[in-house]
Amino acid sequence: MNGLDRLTRILRKLRLVVRSEKYNRELEEEMAFHRNQAESAFLAEGMSAQEARYAAARRFGNDVRFRDESHAIAGLGIESVLQDFRFALRQLRKNPGFATTAILILTLGIAASVAIFSFVDAALIKPLPYQNPSRLVVLFESNSLGPRFHLSYKDYIDWKNQNTVFSSLDIYAPYGFLLQTPTGTQKADGSRVSAGFFRTLGVTPALGRDFRPNDDQPGQPRGTILSYSAWQRRFGGRADAIGQTVVLDGQPNTIIGVLPREFHFAPAEPADFFVTERADGECEKIRGCHSAFGLARLKPGVSLAAAFADMRTIVAQLERQYPDSNKGRGVFMMLAPDLIVGDVRPILLVLLAGAALLLLIATVNVASLLLVRSESRRREFAVRGAVGASRVRLTLLFITEGVVLAAFAGILGTALALLAMRSATGFIPKDQLATMPYLTELGLNFRVVLFAIVVSLASAVLFSIMPALRVSLADLHADLSSGGRSFAGTVWRRFGSNLVVVELTMAVVLLVSAGLLGKSFYRLLHTDTGLISDHLATLQVSAESPAYAKNPALIALERQIQTRVATLPGVRSVAFTSVLPLGDGDGTITLAVFGQPHHDDLREVIDREVSASYFTTLQAQLIRGRLFTEDEDASKLLVGVINQQLAKQFFPNQDPIGQQVYSDGDPKAHITVVGIVNDIQEGQLDAAPRSALYVPFNQTPPNDFAVLLRAAQDEDSLLPTVSAAIHGIDPGLATYQPDTMSRRLHDSPSAWLHRSSAWVVGGFAALALLLSVVGLYGVIAYSVSQRTREIGVRMALGAQRSAVYRLILREAAWLTLLGIGAGLLCSLATAMLLRTLLFQVRAWDLPTLVAVPIILGLASLLASYLPARRAASVDPTVALHAE
Repeated sequence: MNGLDRLTRILRKLRLVVRSEKYNRELEEEMAFHRNQAESAFLAEGMSAQEARYAAARRFGNDVRFRDESHAIAGLGIESVLQDFRFALRQLRKNPGFATTAILILTLGIAASVAIFSFVDAALIKPLPYQNPSRLVVLFESNSLGPRFHLSYKDYIDWKNQNTVFSSLDIYAPYGFLLQTPTGTQKADGSRVSAGFFRTLGVTPALGRDFRPNDDQPGQPRGTILSYSAWQRRFGGRADAIGQTVVLDGQPNTIIGVLPREFHFAPAEPADFFVTERADGECEKIRGCHSAFGLARLKPGVSLAAAFADMRTIVAQLERQYPDSNKGRGVFMMLAPDLIVGDVRPILLVLLAGAALLLLIATVNVASLLLVRSESRRREFAVRGAVGASRVRLTLLFITEGVVLAAFAGILGTALALLAMRSATGFIPKDQLATMPYLTELGLNFRVVLFAIVVSLASAVLFSIMPALRVSLADLHADLSSGGRSFAGTVWRRFGSNLVVVELTMAVVLLVSAGLLGKSFYRLLHTDTGLISDHLATLQVSAESPAYAKNPALIALERQIQTRVATLPGVRSVAFTSVLPLGDGDGTITLAVFGQPHHDDLREVIDREVSASYFTTLQAQLIRGRLFTEDEDASKLLVGVINQQLAKQFFPNQDPIGQQVYSDGDPKAHITVVGIVNDIQEGQLDAAPRSALYVPFNQTPPNDFAVLLRAAQDEDSLLPTVSAAIHGIDPGLATYQPDTMSRRLHDSPSAWLHRSSAWVVGGFAALALLLSVVGLYGVIAYSVSQRTREIGVRMALGAQRSAVYRLILREAAWLTLLGIGAGLLCSLATAMLLRTLLFQVRAWDLPTLVAVPIILGLASLLASYLPARRAASVDPTVALHAE
């Protein structure tokens, strides 16, 4: 603010002060004139001077009320408002305990509401960065394992050419690239897409151009489009990035465009580079190779159900036309917004409803505290009313105090909510957060700040109403003389008691839910995964260069890596696998048993290529038979090791050792079963064990594989050394995703879901417990203030302090027992709804159902003990005299 602005504000204040003083002076003169006129009239009627003065005062009315009404009419009520604000601040300073408690309770309620609303705003309110996103659908192929699996490139072409329900249909394959940099090859996030992908989304590059319709055809120049963040991070946001060349997977690609800053497509995130998917790729030539997902835009007027019916017809025709590759293949589709935010929508809405309920209860609890406090100020308000303060004036005084409390709580609650937002996103694993790109800009914006202001003001009005209603101008004489109970006080005791029961019920439900979820999370982390995760590190390696196009070169590379890494200090053993355990369970084949009916045994099983030391490095258990040997390569007979689940599923009444199985994709390649191992958790922690077939790494070596090493020390410290050792063998090798098996376990999607559920519900439970305790304290304390005369009479008649304790605690005990009883009944119903989130924990877990009432009972006893002690310390003489 410059000097002129400051001077202007000062002059405005001076004009207001001058105007106010002038108005007051003129008002006093006017009032004096009318009093004198009335007094003269009474004197003329024969009254004495004193009688005439009193009669004139009675006719004229209350000076204070007349001044307030005159100020309001003249627009000078701001003086009263400022006075009320100053008075409210003084009252809070005089009662720091009350102010701290009330502000803390309201702060927690506002913080929870604002934090949850910010997530709702980011995920559900803020529009997706596409044109008409409600018409976008994502397509999958389904199989016997489930509905949402990859589709093949050839199926995509047939779907695109034969459908009559989509205005456009494209694909995306979010698997990343190997990027050549001056410092070596590194993994880069990205996705392959068909040429019309961004046009289907309705997204136009912010810089450069989109893919042309034929850019995904063989022989066309290769181009790539950058995400905005990649453009800023890798190219400094320079416009001359357009036209530069980057080498992805050994192929030069010209940068042709940059996507808008706000663009994200969660199913393909994270993604720095987008290139076109081409028909001349190895996988694209095989109908049985599934590597992509579909994205389509519905034609105007076409419903999702109609599109589904049309696609099912096409899929059934392809199954008849290509029975070898498409047998059992179906189609599944869903709206793109449901795929992007569908999983979190019901969770966020439930949390928002819970936060709103907690805020409402916090507000009523503050009202309860204000009402308790107002009992000690009844004489003050009676005096104010007696000297002319109107009911509206007193009500405004309460509202002003409420606004002051809400303002402090709103500011603190918003700051606490911002901290909670940042903490919450920090707890989300990086890979999981990448699937929710709409949370990257989570924070305070116009909508969130407006929401915080609205809930703060609404709370101020709500918790100001009850104390304001308690002020009854008709009872001024009673308040001045006796201070007896009022109808408003009785109503509040009943309402407050019912509210406390609701609060206690909700606290029990949340505490039981938090206990069940916490116990479930603990058991999930300690479930038998079939391996020992401690001191086990992992590192992905990609060997995509032409030098490793043949199996012998890959086998030689594997042996070099094993020799080099095994000699590093602290490394106990080294192994290789095509896919790491504790993943998403992808990588399957359709398996059949040689000599058994073909159609009965076509089943999807997990398929892994592993080295000879794989099972010993994981410390898995060999049940029967033998493991692989190092010399079992493509020149030897194909062998395999199966897990116990596959043995049960395929050989229920037979000895699997020596049996031969084969993949439906290669019926001539018979694999002899040589061993059985325990079930290693290949999928998510909470998934049931699935059948798995392990084949020797050296018989079918993949170009992209994971190195596992068992360490004798801290495994994290070994990962940089291992990466350097691999680059020492060949700088062109890409190493990425260094991790530990313990971290994979703790940060897996299922573990994150259980952990976040336990933390969120636990936080709500703690807040509900605090609110219920404060609510119980408020009701009991108000009850004590209303029963002061009764308690005084009892003690005057000889009642002991212990009897007073029992009297007050009995009331609290009944409320607590009702709340706990109702809460336990509701908890059983709620726990049944939580069954999908519970892991090896029953909905009626007895230890949890016993522990929660004990905790809540002790907290309630503490909350009711304080007002009970105050009641027991009442002096009968003082109480009866005051009443």
